[in-house]
Amino acid sequence: MAAIETVLNAARAAGRPSLVGYVTGGVRADWPDLVTALADAGADAVEIGLPFSDPMLDGPVIQETSARAIARGATTESILAGLRRSGPPAVPLIAMAYASHAYRAGLTRYCAMLADAGFSGVIIPDLPSGESAGYRAAAEVTGLDATLMVSPVTPEPQVRAIAGATRGFLYVMSIMNTTGPARQDEANPGYAVADRARAVSSRPTLIGFGVDGPDRAAAAVRHADGVIVASALMRLVLGGETAARVGTAAAALRAAIDGARS
Repeated sequence: MAAIETVLNAARAAGRPSLVGYVTGGVRADWPDLVTALADAGADAVEIGLPFSDPMLDGPVIQETSARAIARGATTESILAGLRRSGPPAVPLIAMAYASHAYRAGLTRYCAMLADAGFSGVIIPDLPSGESAGYRAAAEVTGLDATLMVSPVTPEPQVRAIAGATRGFLYVMSIMNTTGPARQDEANPGYAVADRARAVSSRPTLIGFGVDGPDRAAAAVRHADGVIVASALMRLVLGGETAARVGTAAAALRAAIDGARS
């Protein structure tokens, strides 16, 4: 069990919903300060997106942050080097990376690189769970939690299988769409699959995709053990907001999800 699962399990045991923030690595020069700001604001863990030229699951905001990072010359190697220079992270870090990154480097080498840079977990969103055995084995050998995803259209038997195979937590896509804002309400099918997944998962269940503000974050944690927020935070970065301002937005998310359980 790596640090991701340890931290999220502790939050669940305490009855406290988890908050996972997101930063696109290399999006601007002070991007490590954004990671620190999220941790200081109460995030339990931070996803760091490794920029990719064809991010198929990402909406316009994350696509733009990825494009900006690539235009600045950011690479997986430079991002990992930046993390090593920053020292031990204040909260566990999760790499969000596409399969092209991992397979180009080689699964075991890739996971070892992430672990050496301070990551505790990894998500490869475009790798089908049925083809993930080699990836999960490489992550386990290198001490990473390899997190898998389910969606509103994942069949019930597959939800059970994925819940049994995932490590760290079970990632529930709230909507069948790319990342970013979406119309949601309490009838959202993602909430229903989160309820079902939570009932069969021994690991924390977190909802992501479409969680674009405090209200939706609060609604989501009534059906899950926590939320993952990316586009809402990166939209502020694209708008030129300071790390402190991004931290303030994360603190509002923290307050909202805590209030939803009080």
